[in-house]
Amino acid sequence: MAIFLHRVGRIAFRHRWYVVLVWAAVLALAGFGALSAPKASDEGFSMPGIESQKAFDLMEQRFPGTAADGASARVVFVAPDGERVDAGGNRRAVEAAVASLAEGPQAVSASDPFRAKALSQDGRTAYATVTYEAGPKDLTAAARDRLKGAVEDARGAGLTVEVGGKALDEGGGPGGTAEATGVAVAALVLLVTFGSLAAAGLPLLTALIGVGVSLASILTLAHALHLSATTSILAMMLGLAVGIDYALFVVSRYREERSRGHEPREAAAVAAGTAGSAVVFAGLTVVIALAGLSVVGIPMLTKMGLAASGAVTVAVLIALTLVPALLGFWPNAVLTRRARAGRAGRAGGTGGTGGTGGGRSARDDAPKDATEGWGTRWARFVLRRPLPVLLLGVVGLGALALPMTDLRLGNPGDEAKPVSTTERRAYDALAEAFGPGFNGPLTIVVDARGTKDAKDAVRTVARRIGDTGGIVSVSPARFNEAGDTAVFQAVPSTAPTDERTKDLVTSIREERPEIVSGTGVTFAVTGTTALDIDIAGKVQSALVPYLTVVVGLAVILLLLVFRSLLVPLKAAAGYLLSVLASLGVVVLVFQQGHGAGLLGAEHTGPIMSLMPIFLVGIVFGLAMDYEVFLVSRMREAYVHGRTPGESVTEGFRHSARVVAAAALIMVAVFAGFVSEDDSMIKMIGFGLASAVLLDAFVVRMALVPAVLALLGHRAWWLPARLDRLLPRVDVEGEALHRRPAGTDTPPSGTVAPREVSRT
Repeated sequence: MAIFLHRVGRIAFRHRWYVVLVWAAVLALAGFGALSAPKASDEGFSMPGIESQKAFDLMEQRFPGTAADGASARVVFVAPDGERVDAGGNRRAVEAAVASLAEGPQAVSASDPFRAKALSQDGRTAYATVTYEAGPKDLTAAARDRLKGAVEDARGAGLTVEVGGKALDEGGGPGGTAEATGVAVAALVLLVTFGSLAAAGLPLLTALIGVGVSLASILTLAHALHLSATTSILAMMLGLAVGIDYALFVVSRYREERSRGHEPREAAAVAAGTAGSAVVFAGLTVVIALAGLSVVGIPMLTKMGLAASGAVTVAVLIALTLVPALLGFWPNAVLTRRARAGRAGRAGGTGGTGGTGGGRSARDDAPKDATEGWGTRWARFVLRRPLPVLLLGVVGLGALALPMTDLRLGNPGDEAKPVSTTERRAYDALAEAFGPGFNGPLTIVVDARGTKDAKDAVRTVARRIGDTGGIVSVSPARFNEAGDTAVFQAVPSTAPTDERTKDLVTSIREERPEIVSGTGVTFAVTGTTALDIDIAGKVQSALVPYLTVVVGLAVILLLLVFRSLLVPLKAAAGYLLSVLASLGVVVLVFQQGHGAGLLGAEHTGPIMSLMPIFLVGIVFGLAMDYEVFLVSRMREAYVHGRTPGESVTEGFRHSARVVAAAALIMVAVFAGFVSEDDSMIKMIGFGLASAVLLDAFVVRMALVPAVLALLGHRAWWLPARLDRLLPRVDVEGEALHRRPAGTDTPPSGTVAPREVSRT
């Protein structure tokens, strides 16, 4: 591995113009494809195998022309205090608005609230439901303008009018503020870390190129693969974060090799062979975690995972090829000012050719400077007190994980949006006028095919469901043209995200045989509320298999990388601590409400159903990034003759500062998405930022050195039989140190690698 990537780095450095032109051509082709590709179709959200989805599919089959999850708008009219909405000018304003909406572009129907009895008991509030023939993403500007115009006309008559539903949801991802914030903070961190504008700018430039290639490719394939707008969100988050990090590690190793006396081309090659090997395996763990999302069985999640894994793959390829190529254009610009001045002063001597004299002097000086860094001091502190550090870290993470025992899953709706949005105000107005359960009615789909008296059977089912405790009202049934399928709504007495609503849905389904007894029909419970409940159940049932697959594959991968039995197990255990703690923090803020106002989360409630899967998958890959980068330097020192304690110190001396910078960059990128209005993006950004912060600075920086200090030589033990069976992958660059003497050989003084696979 190291030898191959060493050659790749040399070739990229030497033929830098060709490499840059190839990536420029790839970016141009991807961009052209994105501009010329047809618009992605909006197929909505689907969850095969659950009752709610089966009912939706049955509705689309038996009620052709009406999408079960198509765009709709619920227009809420509220009369001024002391007035009724069904009297005088208020009534005329409502009827005029409904007539305008019914004649609007793409509109299928608009219900008259007075005929449909959609009027509150006090007469102040009424609502009209507008259905469209297209999904929210496919609604035209003319359809939305007609909706907004009708609302403004009614408001002009003195009514308070708000709009709920999906019709005003234009889709799309973050608006750009989040990415700009993350890039700005990343630039600042890189500048402080490297002390060079060129060194700080190069990872940013290559990461943005990688994100550009990835997003353009996703847009190109969106129509053919039926990718939604949300598919690109995860790819953008991870592509930007790992793109900066991977380039950061290669540039950092390049600077280190230059300080050891290597000439620029060899330094770039060694950086590609060593740090590049770590990048490959770190990227592979992320790809495994993301591709493993397909185990859950949710098509949207599978597509998001595969798209994001593609973005990570692009980031790895750029770090191995484009970064060395760009270093070839500015070989000295990425060095610190002092290093550039020192090389200029030695120009008349060794000339930076990597000779033994100049190279040895630079190498001897580097450790002396580096040992004064905080990374070395912290490593020595942990080595002196490994057990207290370990106990404190485990107890702290365990305390943060405690709120996770109260985890409730669901999908936040309009109630989680800011009160500045019309959707949230419409939700609150309906809840106040008609009860908390009105915003989450249960849709009952009755399959009466083969029944002699379908209408009578449906009436019986509706009556029995209406008599169920927790149901406040049942709407009249609507039959299809064939008369063999009916749909009606049952309104619960509790809010959609209330645990009692979940119990109600479960109760109705369990009592189904009794409810349909003697009718000859069957029914299914669906609707947004039931769908959220089913999704949460499916995610919970898939979490353990997914965790097993991802962790198992990654442990095997780390076993190959470190050739140790205990280090991969320790890495997996540390990851579990960090992911549980981050889930606990998410519950603490978004479910229990502690500090939610500071993040702009105005409503607390169940955690998004997919959040545990996102954290389990994505954070595992990112956590293994830091494990590979940090521990690979420790193993590199160990196999070259250092003691276990010295290896830990050596790893921190070389990698702690860079790993800390990489973690801060990821935290900044993810935290930038907290500023978004979309509750899903806000929660994902906060959860990922918290997880990276805890994993990098508590698990990897504290627990890892503490455990390695306690294990000593046993940390690097591998049974002899297993050692013979496992293929050897050179991540630490051992083969580079064993190369025959010749051009660009490493500086003298290299310690021969030791055999670490035996006790």
